Amino acid sequence: MGAVAGPEIERLVQLLARLPGLGPRSARRAALHLIKKREALMMPLASAMQVALDKVQVCKTCGNIDTQNPCTVCTDPKRDDAIIVVVADVADLWALERANATQGRYHVLGATLSPLDGVGPQDLTIDALVARAHDSRVHEIILALNATVDGQTTAHYITDLLQDANVKVTRLAHGVPVGGELDYLDEGTLSAAMRQRTLF
Repeated sequence: MGAVAGPEIERLVQLLARLPGLGPRSARRAALHLIKKREALMMPLASAMQVALDKVQVCKTCGNIDTQNPCTVCTDPKRDDAIIVVVADVADLWALERANATQGRYHVLGATLSPLDGVGPQDLTIDALVARAHDSRVHEIILALNATVDGQTTAHYITDLLQDANVKVTRLAHGVPVGGELDYLDEGTLSAAMRQRTLF
């Protein structure tokens, strides 16, 4: 198919298509919408992206992304220093914050162990986590990792490393989601829910 726009617009479409959830057709629609709403959308978006490029950094304490270092979460005095919630990625941290699920501190690993993808312990921030776990203020490490093979492998690896730390290591419950119907759940979820049943 021949080009329908100049190389600058085609470049915009190609870059938008790299975003998660956008394919070539969605990227073309998004680019067209941005161009049509240049004053209201494109210019403020370009300005916000430039500010993000200049100011966004990785928190040296937990690994969150913010415009300040330490990040907003780490500098919040209302947070519970006794709890560290371990997540694989910043997106997981943000999801837990949206749910208002904890008032603990966080630790972002950067990924999960994945030998097939070449991700080993040296690629994650596990050493920094172990050091934080040995702080006398910390009493619990919550492993909020995905219920995948890589997530569970990472959880077991971290648990082994924390044997000599004076902390309780817990993980998120697995099982039937709120609003879930049994008939639509996979066998692994159902069996995990049955094993981890609680008093009613």
